[in-house]
Amino acid sequence: MAERRERTAPDAVLTRIGQVVMLHHGGDREEARSRFLALWAEVGEDGDPLHRCTLAHYLADTQDDPADELAWDLRALTAAGELADGDPACVRGFLPSLHLNLAADYAKLGRPDAARSHLRHARTAAGSLADDGYGEGVRAAIGRLELRLDEGGAAGGEPWGPPRQRPG
Repeated sequence: MAERRERTAPDAVLTRIGQVVMLHHGGDREEARSRFLALWAEVGEDGDPLHRCTLAHYLADTQDDPADELAWDLRALTAAGELADGDPACVRGFLPSLHLNLAADYAKLGRPDAARSHLRHARTAAGSLADDGYGEGVRAAIGRLELRLDEGGAAGGEPWGPPRQRPG
């Protein structure tokens, strides 16, 4: 019984994250940020890397300040690195989106070289995505951000389009 509880506990946290994502997509950004932060406090800085990666990835979207958004996206990437140590297949679906969002963050902050570096990582990682709507959307978003950077523009608002996705 304890083993079964251990296996289902991570799913419960991911379900709760998904519920807050729906709240955020429904337009209640402040409440979503508050609930994500409460979940972050519950999971903790040393909690399960999948939970931290997923939470930080979505928490970034609720930030008003681009520097705060960058900080959360960097936390997500750090947790993804820890996750990759244990389950590299799980993190592959996350990496293109993580790097794409970091590229957009750096573009918003006027750091085009850092943005381009993360776009290169995003494009490389996107090779592992399926040829489905999500994969096509991420690859298209990479192309759009590359064009904006080539034109000297910064990424603003929703930097790349498709919603973030937790790993499969």
